[in-house]
Amino acid sequence: MLNRKQLKDDYKMTVQPAGVFQIKNTLNGKIFIGSSVNLNAIWNRHRFQLEAGLHANKELQKDWNASGPDNFVFEILGTQKKKDDPGFDMLKEVKILEEMYLEELQPFGDKGYNQVKTV
Repeated sequence: MLNRKQLKDDYKMTVQPAGVFQIKNTLNGKIFIGSSVNLNAIWNRHRFQLEAGLHANKELQKDWNASGPDNFVFEILGTQKKKDDPGFDMLKEVKILEEMYLEELQPFGDKGYNQVKTV
């Protein structure tokens, strides 16, 4: 049987999936798109913030409070595999993938919770 330290070390060595996700309001169809180098952990973070009433996206927080957590789903839209290139930047690649989904799905205004980025 593995001890606590061994289990912790094994977890740290496990490659976590990276990519783009959406949080979807199943009542109105609005979506929030984001990305992370650890898709397993990001939903826990967003859910914790929403349940605590501390989410940075006020519109998403408002709908979460009004509709309840049972009316939201977390979905992975795309993943990025790690490459064996020493110059590979996972965070940069995930952000590029996120921009592609933002451009394609346009989750702004009535369609979503994302804010249009101004240059």
